[in-house]
Amino acid sequence: MSDETPDSLIPYDTIVQEALRAVVGRVLGEIEAGGSELPGAHHFYITFKTHAAGVSIPDSLRERFPDEMTIVLQNKFWDLNVREDGFSVGLSFNQIPAALDIPYSAITQFVDPAVDFGLQFQATVADMAPAPTDPAGNDEEQAEGAPVEGAEDGSNVVTVDFGRKK
Repeated sequence: MSDETPDSLIPYDTIVQEALRAVVGRVLGEIEAGGSELPGAHHFYITFKTHAAGVSIPDSLRERFPDEMTIVLQNKFWDLNVREDGFSVGLSFNQIPAALDIPYSAITQFVDPAVDFGLQFQATVADMAPAPTDPAGNDEEQAEGAPVEGAEDGSNVVTVDFGRKK
């Protein structure tokens, strides 16, 4: 009997990643349905690949964040529109309003520090390793706690990483 696991003919990793990204959509959809008011102390850090297909952000932000960007949805956001494939939202950066459109496939991390919950995703943009990123500096009242980077601290971060044979 071999200790080697055979290659799966079912794309489990892709299926799980899509399901976890759907969690982000459901959470944002509930916020939108509730009048875009975040309950209690909830707020979200959402990290995404700025050059992923379907991402629409101002050129100035893409230049400032050429790989990855983290936005904060807390008090100052507007026009939240949640779709099946992604969401759009208005945020202010250095007092300048901006419209962002982000497909779920571009998201690499979703964190709600108020309840120590986070999801990390495999990048869907080929050969792009996630780089550490600071919040983009949208005009939010920054809450204590930074985006959760891993589960070593006992937080509720769900990371799914399926190893592939080389």
